[in-house]
Amino acid sequence: MKKILLIEDNKDMRENTAEILELAHYQVITAENGKDGVEKAMKENPDLIVCDIMMPVLDGYGVLHLLSKNEATAGIPFIFLSAKAERSELRRGMEMGADDYVTKPFDDIELLNAIESRLLKSERVRRDFSRDISGLNEFVNEAKGFEALRELSAGRDVRACRKKESIYVQDSFPKGIYMVVSGKIKTGMVNEQGKELITGLYKPGDFFGYLALLEDKPYSDSASALEDSEVCLIPKEDFFSLLYRNAEVSRRFIRLLSDNLIEKEEQLLKLAYNSVRKRVAEALVTLCNRYRREEEETFTMTISREDLANLAGTATETTIRTLSDFKEEALVEVKGGTITVLSYDRLRKMKN
Repeated sequence: MKKILLIEDNKDMRENTAEILELAHYQVITAENGKDGVEKAMKENPDLIVCDIMMPVLDGYGVLHLLSKNEATAGIPFIFLSAKAERSELRRGMEMGADDYVTKPFDDIELLNAIESRLLKSERVRRDFSRDISGLNEFVNEAKGFEALRELSAGRDVRACRKKESIYVQDSFPKGIYMVVSGKIKTGMVNEQGKELITGLYKPGDFFGYLALLEDKPYSDSASALEDSEVCLIPKEDFFSLLYRNAEVSRRFIRLLSDNLIEKEEQLLKLAYNSVRKRVAEALVTLCNRYRREEEETFTMTISREDLANLAGTATETTIRTLSDFKEEALVEVKGGTITVLSYDRLRKMKN
């Protein structure tokens, strides 16, 4: 049963509307003012919010503004309910991110149709699409269907990359956003002494290269294949068309950016303060977290000592010595170009 939060200061209107929604088999939570509505939205996590505009304490615009700033509530479909039907009010509500606008007086069918439509669209966009090319196409087709986007698939490029092959280089300008189709991709930065620091690891279904595109600046790092891989390029025009016209897609990439920045901050702190053992352990745990399947008790990876050192932010020779120590402690097994993590939990505790 879908949960709807109804925020309405008029008692009769609130009770009558709640009754209509309950008869339509929705679970209804009510709030008598905007402040109470914001608190209940954060506590109850409703599937949709119907909110009056003119209210005491906090009006509908204030409610929408506060909820849109909170990651937990920013994606909830939001329908304004108001007696005001002037074009300026309609425009203001939509520009702030409202999904729909129902004016009073309204009939039961009008309100229910608006709610059903917004719930359906939200559910379709929020589905957990498979993280491969077919899933990407499905995700894109759903999103462009909502806004009547043109063929987003036109001009899309899928290319095969050999191990160590460059995908883009530092200081070049982005042509679009990349998604990993198969294999493993790394991004990294090179300092004046030619030492590389790996800044990101990506697996099938992951997006990369979007930060420079969103900032409209050259790449601050380079990307290359850790093994034979395939990547998909979504042209920048199509990506921005999708981003600007679909609020849910925008929220997804805002979340990706937030996660990316948090990861970078944590990485810098660990490089600054962690011991070499902790940094190498952190690098191995990061690789496990990124590429290991949950059911695997051990995890074997093919990665050069140089790449592992670049991920840990230390010299290659130091990384080799640390791996030798880990091998003696039965934490890893090293054979040729492969490293097998034997005790993920012990490495994880070590890095913490």
